[in-house]
Amino acid sequence: MTSESTVQDRTAEIGSALPYLRRYARALTGSQTGGDRYAAATLEAILADSGAMDSNLGTKTALFKVLHVIWQASKVDSMDSSDDLMEGAAQKHLSKLTDNTREALLLHTIEEFGFGAVADIMGVDRDEAEHLVNIAHREMADSIAGSVLIIEDEPIIAMDLENLVGELGHRITGIARTRAEAVKLGTSDKPDLILADIRLADNSSGIDAVNDLLNQFGNLPVIFITAYPERLLTGERPEPAFLISKPYKDDQVKSAVSQAMFFSTTATLKV
Repeated sequence: MTSESTVQDRTAEIGSALPYLRRYARALTGSQTGGDRYAAATLEAILADSGAMDSNLGTKTALFKVLHVIWQASKVDSMDSSDDLMEGAAQKHLSKLTDNTREALLLHTIEEFGFGAVADIMGVDRDEAEHLVNIAHREMADSIAGSVLIIEDEPIIAMDLENLVGELGHRITGIARTRAEAVKLGTSDKPDLILADIRLADNSSGIDAVNDLLNQFGNLPVIFITAYPERLLTGERPEPAFLISKPYKDDQVKSAVSQAMFFSTTATLKV
């Protein structure tokens, strides 16, 4: 019999993992609304059936596995629907990818699951999980290229981001250290994607800089970088579809940029 303390511990662990489940789900769908729909469906499945979570796996891995089962059962219908999850251009790009590669890439790079855990979540063996990630890197790198505005006040980090984005074949429109610089650069050369830190050199906000540009151009894919992702994934306000934690890994940046380029719109923050 499961003790009350064990249930409480499991519930607390699910609560701790939930912001990252929501981040993964919205990266899959390209929107806050779509991602949160899948996260909510995951929790509903667990409430309806306590055995939905694999007891042989750690809580976070088991939680993501439940979401993966739901996603697999519905993603074809989602891509064929007229819902706001993905624009037509994104659907077109995604249809060219090998099945399950994008999910494996997100799980391994953005969510930092090892290949063994990715295999457990996706119901494949470890070698297959690694193979899917490798295919995803190749296919997404070749699929689309565009221009990127980097908003980052730390020179070393900005240079690193510039190199990583450039390696993917994208053109850098500029590097801004403040909100004002970001608006000036973005206005003079409209980017296809914005990669933005939250806190900038003069204590201005990368969020405000992005919203200034979105007010001019309409929706653009945006990736935010922050040391405290859980603070931005509360569900209490509009949130980014793509979010990288600091300190980041090279593969996380490359994966997020490739993912975001697939979507013509992403949710952003207004605070």
